[in-house]
Amino acid sequence: MSALFAFLHHVAAFALVSALAIEFVLIRRELTLSSGRALLQADALYGAAAGAVLVIGLLRVFSFEKGAEYYFHSIPFLAKLALFIAIGLLSIWPTRQFLSLRSSLRQGKVPEVDPARVSAIRRVLHWELACVVVLILCAALMARGIGHFGA
Repeated sequence: MSALFAFLHHVAAFALVSALAIEFVLIRRELTLSSGRALLQADALYGAAAGAVLVIGLLRVFSFEKGAEYYFHSIPFLAKLALFIAIGLLSIWPTRQFLSLRSSLRQGKVPEVDPARVSAIRRVLHWELACVVVLILCAALMARGIGHFGA
């Protein structure tokens, strides 16, 4: 069962990173009806994948792997958790911006978005991607027992 949950956790994590990368690519281009709809779909996938990563990850920590005591004595795990929270908080604003496009898209109109706002969204997505890279480094360190203390 542990291997199945590890697999599911990885699939959800790859889906999350893929959705974030898709958002980043789409927001760099001129906004069209198609790209606006794709942004909303990618962001929905991003949210679902983040939820799956969180739920499956917590199940792994508390039920399937080495146990919470082990993980909560791992600096890379604690950093991963903090980074995951930071990524989640960073993602709120772009999600709200993407959701604001819905009414125009439903009417079949290309949403008008201020270039400064698009630039700000891109900056936030950059920060999210940077946090993901550091999170992956923490996962590699954690998997090798680096930074584990006590218990």
